[in-house]
This record gives sequence, C-alpha cells and structure tokens, in this order.
Amino acid sequence: MPSPNTAAPRRSRPLAALLLAAAALLPLAACQTGGAVQAERVSSDVSPAGSPSADPGPRAAPGAPGARARVACTPDMLRFHAGAEQHPARHMLLTVTNISDRTCTFAGQPYPLLRLSDRHPAAAPPIARSRPRAPVALAPDATAYATVTIAGPDRLGGRSAPGGKAEKISQFGVTLTARSDPAQVGVDGRAPVPVDPDTARVTYWQRSLADAEKW
Repeated sequence: MPSPNTAAPRRSRPLAALLLAAAALLPLAACQTGGAVQAERVSSDVSPAGSPSADPGPRAAPGAPGARARVACTPDMLRFHAGAEQHPARHMLLTVTNISDRTCTFAGQPYPLLRLSDRHPAAAPPIARSRPRAPVALAPDATAYATVTIAGPDRLGGRSAPGGKAEKISQFGVTLTARSDPAQVGVDGRAPVPVDPDTARVTYWQRSLADAEKW
C-alpha cells in the first residue's frame, strides 16, 4: 500500500503541468488580441482602394457659358465724356471708360454711331482710314477714344456741303449697336458747339488718345 506521501506528488504533477501550459498560452493570446485590435485600427484609418473621392462639383470649362468671357460693351458699363477741342478742323473728342468689372469689346460695332441733330437722324459716317487692326477691347477702368470732326474744313478734304447749315448742340446721342437706344452725352467746355451734320465724321474707337488725335 503506497504511502500518502508518495501519492500526493504524483497527483500534483499533472496539475502543475496544466498550470504551466496555461501560463504559456496567456502571452500568445494577448499578442493575437493586440494584433487584431491594431489591424482593426489600421483598417479603419485606410479607405478601401478604388473608393471614389468626394466630388467637388462641376467646373466651368474655358469658353463655357459659366466662364468669364468678353461681352459687347453696353451703355450701363461705360462712362461717357465729350468735349470740343481747339483745332483748325474743329474736332470734338469722345471718350468712354469701362466702369464695370468685366472686359467688354466693340467688335460688333467698332465705331460709335452718333446722332448729332434731330433734323439729320442718320449716324455720322466713319473715317475709314482710322480703322484699327483689331477691334478695341476695354478692360475694367480702361478708356477708349473717338474723334469727331464737327464743322468746317478738315484734314481729310472737303468743306461744308453747299447749303449746309451748322447747328449748335450741347448734347448728342451715342449708340453702341444699331439696334440699341442712344445714350445722351453732354458736351463739356465750350457748349453749345457748332456742328454740321452733313460733313461730320467720326473715327473708329481707338486704344490711345494719341491715335485718336491723328484725325
């Protein structure tokens, strides 16, 4: 019959082995759990490949209706000024300044249509040789110029038509397109100014004062 002292160690050996095995499994389980948590965090921070980014919305392509483009100059975009000049040919200088925030162009009507007299409703014809190589475009705050020969002989030749009669005017109509209403422009300085509608001529719009004064 075995002694009690001999049976106790035998029963304790399997128990000790189980405790050692359990202790060995604890670090491994912790590593696996930590790795799973870390993998879950990484996967939550990285979006799946190929997932679409946020759409910023459509953009206006160059030349599209939404893009800022040049437009025809209209009276509400411009500030007008006219003044008679001391000159043998009796010239008047017409200036327009773009007071809008957009660039506009005179491409559709490259010279001003002037109505100088009620008895002469036809627009003053342009001086053909004054036509610039390209129509004038006005950036914001830029100015364009046109010279008007209003009475008497001029450098282009010719005098007042026989029977022609000069009229004194203090304002006149300026039309930017053939189908628009004229803007009334007052003459500064020595108003009223004598004008012969039968011989009056106007230059094309010019980019500089020097170009306008050539005529």
